[in-house]
Amino acid sequence: MTTVSVQNKASRIRLLLFDVDGVLTDGRIEIRPDGTESKCFHIRDGAAIMWAHRAGLLTGILSARTSVATTLRARQLEMPIVLQGVRAKLSGYEQILANYQLADTEVAYMGDDLLDLAVLARVGLSAAPADAAVDVRQKVDWTSSTRGGKGAVRDLIELVLKAQSLWPPTVETPADPESVLSHG
Repeated sequence: MTTVSVQNKASRIRLLLFDVDGVLTDGRIEIRPDGTESKCFHIRDGAAIMWAHRAGLLTGILSARTSVATTLRARQLEMPIVLQGVRAKLSGYEQILANYQLADTEVAYMGDDLLDLAVLARVGLSAAPADAAVDVRQKVDWTSSTRGGKGAVRDLIELVLKAQSLWPPTVETPADPESVLSHG
């Protein structure tokens, strides 16, 4: 159940910002013998990110780790904000606010662990996946019923789009079936 307070906060959002590991992914990292790594991203989250773009919202990533897989997925989804390797997330968040001339109340952030708490405490709408750390779930405005990497990002985007009367999104059938694989 979404409270009126959460709906009011969601109605002001202009930027949807996400941690990666544990939010856009399930938190697992596969490291191959050659040292390369891979991550799995959920197709529903990708589709919802594209819906957010079509609705005029900004999207971005704020991650303490740096990963080629994250860079590639963000590029596929045409996410304009990608900050990786930022262990002091609050500093990275403040840089984003300045660069995009945003107020805290215009940002939703979804995080899953202790490194995210400082940003979650500042944003207009703080969110967490169902399997986020207990300390995080206790402090956020809204918790998805879905686990990280399994559609929690889609849930948050749906919440925001509904609060802004932009739901349901315009869903187009792509002329090129490959675009479904790369975008959503």
